[in-house]
Amino acid sequence: MSYLFLLKLLSVGFTAGTLGSMLGIGGGVFVVPLLSLLLGVPIHTAIGTSIVAVVATSVGGASIYVKKGLANVRLGMTLATATTIGGITGGILAVNLRPQPLYAIFGIVLFYTCYWMGKRSRSEDLSLQFPDNPHDSLAATYYDESLQASVQYRVNSLPLGMLAAVLAGNTSGLLGIGGGTVNVPIMHLLMGIPIKSAVATSNFLIGITGVASAFIYYARGYVKPLLVAPTVIGVLLGAQLGSRLAQRTKGTVLKRIFTIILFFIAAQMILKAFHISLIP
Repeated sequence: MSYLFLLKLLSVGFTAGTLGSMLGIGGGVFVVPLLSLLLGVPIHTAIGTSIVAVVATSVGGASIYVKKGLANVRLGMTLATATTIGGITGGILAVNLRPQPLYAIFGIVLFYTCYWMGKRSRSEDLSLQFPDNPHDSLAATYYDESLQASVQYRVNSLPLGMLAAVLAGNTSGLLGIGGGTVNVPIMHLLMGIPIKSAVATSNFLIGITGVASAFIYYARGYVKPLLVAPTVIGVLLGAQLGSRLAQRTKGTVLKRIFTIILFFIAAQMILKAFHISLIP
């Protein structure tokens, strides 16, 4: 393995860690396509590497979010059981699928992420409230540095949130993307949690899910230390930066660029399922 290739892995990890931590979706949406499409890593190995990187994103970013009070730890632990069950079942399913269906599924998930990111940019500071059975024991308060004000909120629709968490965990185990693409919109749009707290709580949660499914990929030989080590180092560095940037910016322009990049990657993944490549 050349030094240039190691540098590429480090760069992939840093980019994924920064953006993944900022947006609470885990770095897997970048790690998997960049490793498989640009560096030629087999899809199952790329997913195995990504899951370990997702755990690193959680460790690197969640520590800062918890310290700042943005992450709702009680809610995260409540949802952890559901996401862990989903992560294990998703991992078992993924290691028994052929590569082409995984490319197609990944592309569909990324198209969904593009749609959600567009909706989120229009409702960034909106906390939707639902009248049905708010769970006051999970209520929380945090200080928003960009608004320079304290934000209080209650958690709504917990049973539906638990069911959605199983889906998020399954997506994480199946595709190695951390489940944040499902966790964050569910917590924000369904459970009434402000977007910044949803991002922070998702960062805390995806690490637990990632550990559960990482063992399955490791047992099948899809976790390669020489690939994982430089990628994880880059992710840890990026996650530290991303979690700090997230506290100080609304990121509207960044999210628009992010959506465009994701759309291109999603299209490429769908085409690769049919053995067509836009990248030489």
